[in-house]
Amino acid sequence: MAHKQNYLEKMELNKQHRLESGLVSECFPAVSDIKIEMTYYMKGFKQACMIRTVNFWPSRHAYFNMDCMIKDCIDGGFDLTAVITHMVKKHEKSGKGELSCKGKISDRSSQHARIDYKISIKYSTDPQRISKEKGEKSNS
Repeated sequence: MAHKQNYLEKMELNKQHRLESGLVSECFPAVSDIKIEMTYYMKGFKQACMIRTVNFWPSRHAYFNMDCMIKDCIDGGFDLTAVITHMVKKHEKSGKGELSCKGKISDRSSQHARIDYKISIKYSTDPQRISKEKGEKSNS
């Protein structure tokens, strides 16, 4: 029962963070699409555990923190927010890298899992969106 309660609390917290993150259209007005391709690896395994693709459109929440694939991981995951924010500021269309999970599991060390990621960003050709983003940059 305690495990179910912890799961429900974690899900509620994720929902709250997602709502607080705002929409992609609000955070990145010039962006029309973000595609994140991830390959998950667990420490000690050479083969990928999972391959996942997540798409973000302007109407989706700009919450780029992906959970660790190990269910008992506490405070872990892969936060791509800084990567995506940097890419949008530089108007980059693609990028790739690697992140390690810093979460805690009682019988495993930190960095027990990692992802290789590839991010593709498409920018809007809508002049109103682009001018809105440029206006925000000049006010900063």
